Amino acid sequence: MEFREIVMSRYATKKFDGRKIPEGKVSELLELVRFAPSAINLQPWKIKVVTDQKVKEQLKPATWGQEQITSCSHLLVFCANPDFDSLIKKVGQLMKTSGVPEEARTMVIGIATDMTGKMSGEQKLCWAQSQLFLALGNAVNGARSLGFDSCPMGGFDPKEYARILEIPPPLVPTMLCPLGYAADKPMPKVRFPKEEIFF
Repeated sequence: MEFREIVMSRYATKKFDGRKIPEGKVSELLELVRFAPSAINLQPWKIKVVTDQKVKEQLKPATWGQEQITSCSHLLVFCANPDFDSLIKKVGQLMKTSGVPEEARTMVIGIATDMTGKMSGEQKLCWAQSQLFLALGNAVNGARSLGFDSCPMGGFDPKEYARILEIPPPLVPTMLCPLGYAADKPMPKVRFPKEEIFF
């Protein structure tokens, strides 16, 4: 499937038919998500994969009763990770084991440390959440490319999700992405004209 076709055929699925996506396909998608871009390659997110139907039933009230949560095959809970000190150390070690030259490592770690060191806790969380959307983009387009559907969702109670799923701080549930096979039909795509977007 060409990328244009993926983008044009993808839509926010409101109801899934309950069929399970083969685990091999899910693994392919998670790999696409894993390779999402992020500023300074800090990858400030963790993703909880929920498949247990009883857990999804528990989560539904914390998602305003939206049907996607219980009719999906897999639910991805994207959590922002504002712990930049740990992320910088991990990325530095990964660069070293991957054979990145020391000069490049030093430069990247220096930029990351300087940039994040000036941020307040609130700014760190906001920045991590904004980066997380890059991974979400890979998830929704990746799902379509692999032959199934998705729905990016921000309408939920993050505190309840953290409680039910036992998500530890400092991780903050930020976006949901249920996956499955659509049981509804897409509505016409409604987008602003180019003249109102590009200037």
